Amino acid sequence: MDRVQKMKQQKQYEKYVKTKTPVHNVWLNMIKAFFTGGMICFIGQVIYHYCELQNLSKDDCSSWTSMLLILMSVILTGTNLYPRLAKWGGAGALVPITGFANSVAAPAIEYKKEGQVFGIGCKIFTIAGPVILYGITISWGLGLLYWIWTIIK
Repeated sequence: MDRVQKMKQQKQYEKYVKTKTPVHNVWLNMIKAFFTGGMICFIGQVIYHYCELQNLSKDDCSSWTSMLLILMSVILTGTNLYPRLAKWGGAGALVPITGFANSVAAPAIEYKKEGQVFGIGCKIFTIAGPVILYGITISWGLGLLYWIWTIIK
């Protein structure tokens, strides 16, 4: 292949890549993420204030809010609505507690046909597992450093 053909082929390839590469509007994505995350937090506040109206303690209000947000996330994941929400809202749907619940429920739903042990049991933490593992490891390490610091002090 001579040099002219290589350049022509390179330009064709660049043109092909340009047609296949998705174009993202960063500002629109940020607005969608802000709106989605804000709505999830708003729903959490509504639940919390409803619990306060029922004269529950602050701890009970927080517990009920967390449990109901997780329940809604799992139900929306099971009905295939949460993935659509996450696709539209981006990080706004993935950051709150509902995103973590979705990351645990989605593999369990996907692999349920493989059985309780080798399907759900083995695959349930494929997405959330590293978060849990590194969260516990870092917490343990920082706790150990804090303990050593209190002894030295």
